[in-house]
Amino acid sequence: MKRIILHITTIAFLIICIAANGQDDKNLRDYKSLNGQWYFSIGDDEDWARYHYNHFNWEQIRVPSMWEHQGFNGYDGYAWYRKEVKIGQDAEKLSLWLDLGYIDDADEVYLNGELIGQSGQFPPHFKTAYNGRRLYKLPSQYIKYGEQNVLAVRIYDAYGEGGIISGNIRLRAELNPLRPDFSLEGRWKFKTGDKNYYKSVAYNDSNWDKIMVPGAWEAQGYDNYDGMAWYRKTVSLPADLKNERLVILLGKIDDVDEVYINGELIGQTGEINDNFFFEYHEAWRALRGYTIPPHLYQNIQTITIAVRVQDRTQTGGIYQGPVGFITMDKYIEYWNEKRK
Repeated sequence: MKRIILHITTIAFLIICIAANGQDDKNLRDYKSLNGQWYFSIGDDEDWARYHYNHFNWEQIRVPSMWEHQGFNGYDGYAWYRKEVKIGQDAEKLSLWLDLGYIDDADEVYLNGELIGQSGQFPPHFKTAYNGRRLYKLPSQYIKYGEQNVLAVRIYDAYGEGGIISGNIRLRAELNPLRPDFSLEGRWKFKTGDKNYYKSVAYNDSNWDKIMVPGAWEAQGYDNYDGMAWYRKTVSLPADLKNERLVILLGKIDDVDEVYINGELIGQTGEINDNFFFEYHEAWRALRGYTIPPHLYQNIQTITIAVRVQDRTQTGGIYQGPVGFITMDKYIEYWNEKRK
């Protein structure tokens, strides 16, 4: 193996990477195996993420297995994997996850041309995530049900073995999922630090970083960061939801949070303060679901969501889904079913 000695910080990072991707095995069942031959090319081209890109002249290599054992011995650098996967109409009622096992070193994953997850960082600010289990949610709005879907995986390997090196590669289905009517999973604007005006609709966040939600921020370039940070996202709500009573789902957040819609505080879990032993020390376990007052989304063109987060130690941020809008009726139905 590339690195034999596991330091305490490495073990902590492994925990972070598992938490970053939102689920554990006991809540998932297998849906479709993806072990076997994938299309593969060394090099790097953003065009290779596209749904319609023709990859049929690429090499084919076995997954999982390091690429050094399949004719690319000594190669360090960028490479891409692509695979077509048919997802049936039966999956429309499921929440699907992509289990990519372990990848050496950093990766970005695309579904039908849309970025759905990442671990580690690419050069020039390279950070490995070779010890992190990859488990990525497939956002329902990007899935082509009853058709072929294209998975594209961009990888950077710094040295030693590279690629999708181990694990049971597959699609998995979540048991009894809480499914938003309008998903907010994907890229959000993100900034460390804390300013009160970050909640304002008029605030210009164009120079903020982008981060995948859900996903711990440590696995996305902010390793060892504990403290304050903000997430922002502006969306247009579908017309069919504007006359519904709505709840915003924000999954699980580590540690405590305040949530603003169009500049107005609508809910919080725990209390943000300077006391290290803050009042609600188990807040990171709580599933966030906040009722949105109708005046904040009815007869309004766009909705600006701002999430203020305080992390004290280890994993930080919106680390687990679901994230999105759901009707109050469906939210109540979910919890009534869960109680049975």
